[in-house]
Amino acid sequence: MRARCDSLLVETDWLVARLDDPRLRVVDIRGIIKPPDQPKPWYLAQREAYLETHIPGAVFIDWTDDIVEPVAPIHMTLAGPARFKALMERLGIGDGHAVVVYDDTGGIAPRLWWALNYYGHGEVAVLNGGWTKWQQEGRPVTADLPRHAPAVFTPHVQPGWRVGTAEVRAAMGNGTAALVDCRHPREFAGEIGRGERKGRIPSAVNVPVTRFFNAADRTWKNPPEIRKMFEAAGVTPDRRVITYCNAGVSAAVGLFALKLLDYPDAANFAGSWYEWEADPANPVQTGA
Repeated sequence: MRARCDSLLVETDWLVARLDDPRLRVVDIRGIIKPPDQPKPWYLAQREAYLETHIPGAVFIDWTDDIVEPVAPIHMTLAGPARFKALMERLGIGDGHAVVVYDDTGGIAPRLWWALNYYGHGEVAVLNGGWTKWQQEGRPVTADLPRHAPAVFTPHVQPGWRVGTAEVRAAMGNGTAALVDCRHPREFAGEIGRGERKGRIPSAVNVPVTRFFNAADRTWKNPPEIRKMFEAAGVTPDRRVITYCNAGVSAAVGLFALKLLDYPDAANFAGSWYEWEADPANPVQTGA
């Protein structure tokens, strides 16, 4: 069975049947996002866990470093085209490969899904339930490191997948788009936070992405359940939607959910709160 990622989510049985397909690349991007009221560092990769055991053939990406632009003024900015290209090619991920990404929480894999789409590589899917479900089902694992040959990866930036502060300001001012804050309600209210300032972008509504997953196996909830969460906040398919969080990671989860629901016009404010708060002229709102 040849690997083709024709859907945003793939199941464990789909993947296990295609592990030997030379056209498939599997990426382990396990990591940790600690709550903002816990001590720093809040963002951690789990390379040691990967080295101990992982899905056969999977390569590892450190989401806190490998796909980040180290000299960018905004914390956790996505790696630029040259850095992203070099990483993909070093890992053996090329233009002709189908990619499946997994983590163990559901909250990080969509970051790479979004980044690949932003750079024009649309044949990428997220493993539903990730490492958690894979282990629960007793699927094959290994400590062996893959030896993929270097590949050619050609970035083609797709601007529609990403917005910046200017469009967010416009949406805030004239209601042209729904701004969705994907963080915890206490961050939305400004009670806790990761940045220099606390609060939210005025006019934003709160749809916490942690509610999208089933606790037992970290699989995604059924689309009708997720749709109700968005619609309860006034986020309907007839509106343009912009998602944000602190660094664009949970925002990618929110965007992934919107794509699952076939919302036709949605994008990630990739710089998110870190970019917004960097300009003291940008207003901040607090309270429930």
